[in-house]
Amino acid sequence: MKRRNFLRNSLAVLTPTVISGNPIHVLNNHSIVDPEVLAKVDNDRVLVIIQLNGGNDGLNTVLPVNQYGQYYNARTNIAIPEKKILSLNGYSATGLHPAMTSMQRLFNEGQLDIVQAVGYPQPNFSHFRATDIWMSGSDSNEYLNTGWAGRFLDSNYPGYPDNYPNEVDTDPLAIQIGSITSLTCQGPLVNMGMSIADPNSFYNLFDATEQAVPNTNAGYELSFIRRISKQTNKYAARIKAASDAVTQQTVYPNTSLANQLKIVSRLIKGGLKTKIYLVNYGGFDTHANQAVATDTATGTHANLLGAISEAIGAFQNDIKNQEIEDRVIGMTYSEFGRRIKSNASGGTDHGAAAPLFLFGKNVRGGVFGENPTIPTTVTVSDNVPYQHDFRTVYNSILKYWFCVKEADNLQIMLKQYPTLNLINASACAIEMENPVFEKNAMIVAYPNPFSQQSRVEFKTEGGHTLVQLLDASGTVIKLLVDATYNYAGMNSVTIQGGDLKPGVYYIRIQNGVHQYVKTIIKM
Repeated sequence: MKRRNFLRNSLAVLTPTVISGNPIHVLNNHSIVDPEVLAKVDNDRVLVIIQLNGGNDGLNTVLPVNQYGQYYNARTNIAIPEKKILSLNGYSATGLHPAMTSMQRLFNEGQLDIVQAVGYPQPNFSHFRATDIWMSGSDSNEYLNTGWAGRFLDSNYPGYPDNYPNEVDTDPLAIQIGSITSLTCQGPLVNMGMSIADPNSFYNLFDATEQAVPNTNAGYELSFIRRISKQTNKYAARIKAASDAVTQQTVYPNTSLANQLKIVSRLIKGGLKTKIYLVNYGGFDTHANQAVATDTATGTHANLLGAISEAIGAFQNDIKNQEIEDRVIGMTYSEFGRRIKSNASGGTDHGAAAPLFLFGKNVRGGVFGENPTIPTTVTVSDNVPYQHDFRTVYNSILKYWFCVKEADNLQIMLKQYPTLNLINASACAIEMENPVFEKNAMIVAYPNPFSQQSRVEFKTEGGHTLVQLLDASGTVIKLLVDATYNYAGMNSVTIQGGDLKPGVYYIRIQNGVHQYVKTIIKM
């Protein structure tokens, strides 16, 4: 094995701080970004991705105030008291968990997007597999060995890692804090990101603190590799210079997530041109004791949501004070949501779709999509059906934040996905369509409930239109319409109920920026 390859592959496993060679270009040197767009805007932009490990309970995070009775009946042992739900300006039907006061403030200031019911057609309920799907951007029956962000970075920096870093490209492409390098930034040949195993090792590196090694042959080899990595890796000096350039920051809460975001802010302000930062926060696999029985607004889940909210709030205050908030947006995601109905252990089991947050000065702000419909009678297998495919969010970030051309988005995302107007139109100087669309008229099904068949009338503004039938588990079971229309107007399709079991189903329509879900019942 070549020495360079040995070090690249070994350091990711053995050293507490992995710096494996991940440079950054100025995007206007590359054809993937539209030069006409770049002539109008500054594309020195950053995306911060926060992974919520374990599967966050979306219904206790973003609460359906307009269906509070059904919500309470579905989860009486963990339901948040209605009077404690945090209100959102302009959105009386939806609220936030009472622990999320900082994110409530961001929302009311127009700096928080809530994207409802994000998922994909055939949800997977394994932590490991579902995480791979989100990181790679694959279908649930498709296995990819590259990540969606890795493909984006590889498209901009061909030939990596050879001849990097150099005099022009001095900085890492992506940095992950708190874990080994993830599939998210995996390119076709190598991972496009470096990893800092934990915040303490970050500060040890820049304080010139050497962590002890065991007094064994393996320890001597580890010590040697560390010395070689410091000698051969030119990124360490750049990162240290960026860190040293920042002498004052906003006070952050003393949590692992806040400590990670504090490092991110420090490196951005210090001058690194790194495009993507990844942080993670665990503990969301709340099968039991999710809330305190005597006060369901408190407990494990409340502590987790409070930590997220306070960390993001501190981060936004910090980057505002550092005068870098124009350059940064952030996104949260979890590998899946939880079931509609709580279990007897005071928790929730693995589910399908869940809300996703985007935050920053340049997000549009607001609630995108409708509250999930909660049936009057809920079973333990009922799931929140997805309204928005998670790859629609990725596609929107590429197009409206990183200003990637539409044709290149197709190569990165591997399939055609719509976009959502989640980011200010001025970010990429793109004219965004914002047509008036009567969401209540998007889908009409009659009869509903039905026994033999139901006629579904749906509205389209023209272009590609998708109409799907989902079962109560949130899985797509029938593709009713997959067509391109040359006109705007109403169309129809018939659901035949002969092969459907009695129960709750969902009809989902996707037409351009519009995604909508309607409940239908088979008798």
